Amino acid sequence: MQSLERDQLFVALARPQMFAGVTYGFFVINGVLSTELFLIFKSPWVLLFALMIHAIGYLACLKEPAFFDVWFVKVSRCPRVRNHAVWQCNSYRA
Repeated sequence: MQSLERDQLFVALARPQMFAGVTYGFFVINGVLSTELFLIFKSPWVLLFALMIHAIGYLACLKEPAFFDVWFVKVSRCPRVRNHAVWQCNSYRA
């Protein structure tokens, strides 16, 4: 079986904007959430929480850089239906 060659330029153009190993949107949301938690709790331990969340995002973005974008589209366009508890999946009317 012949393997496909990947063009590095194409991969770079298809990848979302990244900052510190995670997508830029995830980085901004993590920063805003961490800032709000710091203002509420007034504790430097919130920085540890921010680093843990960033590490989770980094691990998710290693395999698929657009993981959070795809997940957000799935959640926004495929909400749970009322019978999800019965069938353990989403079902739609025809």
